[in-house]
Amino acid sequence: MTTSPEPEPELRERLVAAVQRLDALGLNRGSSGNVSARGALDRSGFWITPTGMGAEGLSAADLAWVALDDGAVLGEWQPSSEWPFHRAIYRARADLQAVVHVHSVHATALACQRRELPAFHYMVAVAGGDNVPCTPYHLFGSEELSSAVAAAFADRNACLMANHGLIAAGTDLDHALKVAIEVEALCQSYLATLSSGAPVLLTKHEMAQVIEKFRSYGKARRRR
Repeated sequence: MTTSPEPEPELRERLVAAVQRLDALGLNRGSSGNVSARGALDRSGFWITPTGMGAEGLSAADLAWVALDDGAVLGEWQPSSEWPFHRAIYRARADLQAVVHVHSVHATALACQRRELPAFHYMVAVAGGDNVPCTPYHLFGSEELSSAVAAAFADRNACLMANHGLIAAGTDLDHALKVAIEVEALCQSYLATLSSGAPVLLTKHEMAQVIEKFRSYGKARRRR
């Protein structure tokens, strides 16, 4: 039986701020896309943006709570219709604490070609591997889509969904936003490269070197 979660006002306010930031950056428009975060105090579920509600006027009180075990929902509003793939990601990856889904222009354009984002640039490693895969097309909100997304996230922090958009996840909300913003920028660069010819891709060995370097990049303290 699902019990009432901890209120976690700070986390919920951060989720609202993330939605507003994505809207300001143009990565989402209107009520497209959605954002969620695993409960920090109660890890049995996650907070997610409500269905059909855009960034303007969204408040922390509008967020819905979804239980990981049975998908039970608590809150005044229904959760985003995409909540099943958020749940699937959290169930598949205990290390991921936040999920961002956007219909950003360039990632969506690539997804509508049903193409992955390959290792044309070393920063593709921000998604955790040597590509950002594209899942097969499935109806939004379906269990088939959730299963495909969970499989893509087995060893990645981002994926494209055919004829749909981009999902990114991270160890916290800031990380998930960073991945989403970076992958969208990479998709823009990749599409620009395709317009002038086929890019030269980095090898698996070259990408493995980048991925290894990313494990400690930006985490070292400055020597005194």
